[in-house]
Amino acid sequence: MRPLIVPFVSIWLLASAALAAQPARDAAAEIAQIVEARYFDQARGRVIADSLRASASRGDFDRYVPPNELAAAITRVLEPFDRHFRVSYAPIQPVAAGAAPALSHDDEQALLDRRANYGFRHAEILPGNIGYLDMRHFAHIDFADENSPAKRAADAALQMLAGTDALIVDLRRNGGGSPAMVGYFASAFTPPGADIYNVFRSRGGTQSERPGRPHPAPRIDLPLYILVSGRTASAAEALAYTLQAAKRATIVGEASYGGANPGGEEQTPSGWLVFVSTGSPINPITKQNWEGTGVRPDAPVAAAGALGHARRLALERLVAAQPSGIAALDTRWALESLMAPVQRIDVTAYLGSYSGAAVGVAADGTLEWRRGRRPALALQALGADIFAIRDDPAMRVTFERNAKGQIVTAELSASDGYVSSWRKE
Repeated sequence: MRPLIVPFVSIWLLASAALAAQPARDAAAEIAQIVEARYFDQARGRVIADSLRASASRGDFDRYVPPNELAAAITRVLEPFDRHFRVSYAPIQPVAAGAAPALSHDDEQALLDRRANYGFRHAEILPGNIGYLDMRHFAHIDFADENSPAKRAADAALQMLAGTDALIVDLRRNGGGSPAMVGYFASAFTPPGADIYNVFRSRGGTQSERPGRPHPAPRIDLPLYILVSGRTASAAEALAYTLQAAKRATIVGEASYGGANPGGEEQTPSGWLVFVSTGSPINPITKQNWEGTGVRPDAPVAAAGALGHARRLALERLVAAQPSGIAALDTRWALESLMAPVQRIDVTAYLGSYSGAAVGVAADGTLEWRRGRRPALALQALGADIFAIRDDPAMRVTFERNAKGQIVTAELSASDGYVSSWRKE
């Protein structure tokens, strides 16, 4: 019986494998059809689709049974052709009787944009009057709507930072979004009418990234720094690339992702979602784009250290541009605090009471200035007996010694000229 069983089992396994392989090949066929029909370059779309069909016919996808694994495998085949290709599986679910109607795609996106504050995660004025703006997404601006919430959010962020002497825009965690926000944001830093905007070519013609309503008061001389990383993609790359090509921004960090071609998701009858690029940008200055290469930084540093590096570049530029005056002192103190190395010091000489204030030791072993019930101020060593307030380098504490080398007073000073002395008790 044994010789009869083995062939039977082998035939059964082969038949089962063929049944399992068929859904993968059907999925690849559906996805290839969408690529061929929708990709912005018709001839290249056909080449990409044929390549996918060839992979499927060779059985490259047959071993992937869970939909998420199959989607990832097909994405890996498509991605070398275009960094925007992405496949996922999301079959349309039937609506249960009595259930609330689902939000439309537009309403759902509007809700997500609002909850994410239209991509503007954080705005802050750093020491030395350096603006910092953390953008995580580029929400769509409807220029036909005077009260477009995404435009109002952009205007609010820019207005908060309108008095800064330099600006750092952090795109290290920004995966992209709408070209409309790219164009509007770029117009806030470039001359009106400047020919800097990407032009997208598609099967239906061309479309410019130039905003329908540019920013009314662009700051064309503001020192501008843009932080990028391998996570910076798509529309976020478009902003960095555009302002770099226009020589309006210094790009700091690591090369960006390299996905230039925008598009949208299409769904197959079986529930496969395919992101297909329906357009491709051409920059009027470079005559190219960043597909595959990413935006190359002007100041290449590890992404984790990009903010500190950009702050140093900005402060050094401002110190050189304004060597004297109250503003210059504030900027220089900010730079000195940023660049000061970590120092090991003997803290014991500084400890004690100073005319109602006190110097103590924080939990991390560093000194802190204490005064009544006010929050303690952490001190950062800058040099011999000179300390900056760590969170506010516009203030300093300088300790004075007597002839015996003992601390006798502490002088609290600020870059705006304020000075007060505190005698050690």
